[in-house]
Amino acid sequence: MDELTSIYLDHCATTPVHPEVVEAMLPYFSAFYGNPSSIHSFGRKAKEALTAAREQVAQLIGADPSEIVFTSGGTEADNLAIRGISSASEKKGNHIITSSIEHHAVLNTCRYLEQRGFDVTCLPVDGHGLVDPDDVINALSDKTILISIMHANNEIGTIEPISDIASIAKEKGIIVHTDAVQTVGKIPVDVERLNVDLLSLSGHKIYGPKGVGALYITKGVDIVPMLYGGEQEGGLRNGTESIPAIVGLGKACEIALRELTFQMEYLKNLRDQLQKSIVEQIPDIYMNGSQEKRLPHIVNLSVESIEAESIVRDLDKKGIAISAGSACTSDSIEISHVIEALSIPKRRAGGSIRFSLGRDNTPEQMTSAVQILGDVVQKLRGMAELERSLGTRRCL
Repeated sequence: MDELTSIYLDHCATTPVHPEVVEAMLPYFSAFYGNPSSIHSFGRKAKEALTAAREQVAQLIGADPSEIVFTSGGTEADNLAIRGISSASEKKGNHIITSSIEHHAVLNTCRYLEQRGFDVTCLPVDGHGLVDPDDVINALSDKTILISIMHANNEIGTIEPISDIASIAKEKGIIVHTDAVQTVGKIPVDVERLNVDLLSLSGHKIYGPKGVGALYITKGVDIVPMLYGGEQEGGLRNGTESIPAIVGLGKACEIALRELTFQMEYLKNLRDQLQKSIVEQIPDIYMNGSQEKRLPHIVNLSVESIEAESIVRDLDKKGIAISAGSACTSDSIEISHVIEALSIPKRRAGGSIRFSLGRDNTPEQMTSAVQILGDVVQKLRGMAELERSLGTRRCL
């Protein structure tokens, strides 16, 4: 593969592990391998690492270390939050409010609960992907026990008005959870300012290892665990902790906090360069999501009348990794539920693609990516036009 065009632009899917994170993790695979629940010196060393990592995660989001529960990732954190609160609050009510553009870790958990008698309201979003706080007010009932709205969307980057929604909920004594997997480490996240009770985050989205995440649970919130065993993680996530992975998450959070301001500005400039060049050089391109209230590292766009998968595959052949806003099967194209929720015309929705930028990307890579994208789009449009022409002739 040509090194010049080996460009990774899919950082919302996962990120490479930071070298400092790898270095921090390595000793805990071999030298310091004790079980943190053991009272001997090997166990105490592991326990010290666990405590330090908990403090690092807490510091990044403005929490107390005692409010951090380590999980296997964002999906488990979302499940623990939603199922845990639902089980603990069944006597109070059975109504949950979420949005139509949530990650499947939230949506499918809510569907699971629906099958078990819970009532779930899925709020719509506007054309920019924003939840209207007034819709939250209108959806509330005396049986509402939980509101779960993501902090920012993983496909389009739109940042939701979580603090406004949380203020509404707090007036009614309703628990608020936010999936912040795509915002923690990318923009300032402070649980007190957001006013949320629970917040999910994931290691591999912030240059940490896969297989580790955390759930913030504010003090005083009653939650039922999903796993039963020992008393690890305060009894809320039983099972021996993966110390190497947790150390990696802690280090990734430390680095994210240290570099947050610089990385935000750097990625915003890269994003703006990429988007401006695409709009200027490629006709019939439409931007998706809010252009004001959005994350600094995401560009989601639609290419009219071309299937997203064709663009992704052709770019991959040229050494550029992006993701599609739609999922293709052998005999049909299923539009992403996020793009579908924006009510984008079908001729555009099927051509939705996402560029998500990272710390190692450069301005030169943006220039190359736009040039190659232009060539790919031109080729695919030419092929589509030829197919339409041949189809017309056959009809004649």
